Amino acid sequence: MSSELSGSVEVGTDVDAQTALDSGTGALPAHVGVLVVGAGFGGLAAAIKLDEVGEHDYLVIDRGDEVGGTWRDNTYPGAACDVPSQLYSFSFALNPDWSRSFSPQREVQDYLRRVANSAGVLDRFRFRTSLLDAAWDAEAALWRVNTDAGGLTATVLVAATGALSDAKVPDIDGIAEFRGELFHSSHWNHDYDLTGKRVAVIGTGASSIQIVPEIAGHAARVDVYQRTAPWVMPRHDRAISDVERVVFRRVPTLQRLARAGVYWAREATVPMFTLKPGLGRLAQGQARKNIARAIADPALREAVTPSFALGCKRVLISSDWYPALARDNVDLITSGITAITGNGVVTADGVTREADAIVVATGFMPTETPVAKHIIGKDGRTLSEHWSDHGVQAYKGASVSGFPNLFFIVGPNTGLGHSSMVFMIESQVGYLIDAVRTMRRHGLASVEVDREAEAAYNIALQRRMKRTVWNTGGCSSWYLDDHGRNVTLWPRSTVAFRRMTARFDLAAYHAIARDDVPSHQKAWA
Repeated sequence: MSSELSGSVEVGTDVDAQTALDSGTGALPAHVGVLVVGAGFGGLAAAIKLDEVGEHDYLVIDRGDEVGGTWRDNTYPGAACDVPSQLYSFSFALNPDWSRSFSPQREVQDYLRRVANSAGVLDRFRFRTSLLDAAWDAEAALWRVNTDAGGLTATVLVAATGALSDAKVPDIDGIAEFRGELFHSSHWNHDYDLTGKRVAVIGTGASSIQIVPEIAGHAARVDVYQRTAPWVMPRHDRAISDVERVVFRRVPTLQRLARAGVYWAREATVPMFTLKPGLGRLAQGQARKNIARAIADPALREAVTPSFALGCKRVLISSDWYPALARDNVDLITSGITAITGNGVVTADGVTREADAIVVATGFMPTETPVAKHIIGKDGRTLSEHWSDHGVQAYKGASVSGFPNLFFIVGPNTGLGHSSMVFMIESQVGYLIDAVRTMRRHGLASVEVDREAEAAYNIALQRRMKRTVWNTGGCSSWYLDDHGRNVTLWPRSTVAFRRMTARFDLAAYHAIARDDVPSHQKAWA
């Protein structure tokens, strides 16, 4: 695709996890030009592209042990990508060795390790380092940052923590009193064997539909607690042959063509989500057939059939979810959970179902952006406090007024309902890189998006959002905040987003020259 980022990184061979970890050790520098928080797809892409344009004065910190972010942390049984493998990779580091058309978690994580190692950037990563707070110092025009590994200052702060980084644990009466094994899907306890156990799985979202089929075969019983049934499309997964992999390795152009075909096929579905939701009826019919093929019981069929339009909530893909629910040792419970006791789960119908283990598969907190609690703007308030007044929003998903030199990767309204987030990440990284280069070129100490420009952008965005299936489809989803505003998804094509972020638009920002800030760090010069 012509809209992909230029440059290339050889993916290389397998990299030992300890090698990657050892590269990300050492003391923190006193000051860096760019500090990136998060070492997932976003943080890694930022590091590689900063390096590529000669901006070597940067540091990436992450609370985990290595690169990977979501793919490092989510190791539950059955974890896999629901975007085709050919599209779920950096445009500048294609992987010819995917084993399946939808990659399992381990392969995605191994891919990120190899890319990081091949790019030669891991010496500027610091792992096991959590952000405590970052406060803007207007007099010095820099960020004063505290981490659990020490303090430092930074000219530019990049929040690349992603939307799926902090687990959402339900506030259920008695949950702390449960005497069995309890863990969130993103913190899977691999030391606990579910074989022969009575397992309660709370949630029927993207992680649950991968977990339940994997554990149902060896658990004694699996109770699945459903609040809202999701639409689940068949997963057309297959093994990628050795011949295909050899061809992709020897003729990269063919792999790029295959990737482009997947991209444009996904992009063709945009109108179904954003312009004319009625176009989703055909896909909805396919989802109904997916149910009918696997479930004979009319009552169970009704229970798993959503009452809202397909696309209103995240569309899931699986060919073994419904067969798993139809198993004799699996029960779908639709009565709401009222409490958890020491040895089981109590539902609104008064029934207590005993459990040896509870798997909390309730997702994350994308509308709350947990990192915002740690970022303090020029008025002394955190970004969370700022958003409590103004609503979660950003200019082009990247910048927030009142927070100079702060850029997001996977910021508000940059999520997708149809395609690969890696494409959006590369778009935002491109915007960041051009911002940093613009600041250096013009001798700028700080840039802050104009409040009116930010407001106008978000008014137009929310106006466009009104006709999308996410707002009109008749559901309540994690896309929406407490006020019913969709602050998560992008309501247009990814092509439109790439064009919009192709250049840093300095005219939309208030800029302060470096010469006007006597105490500004000379390291940025």
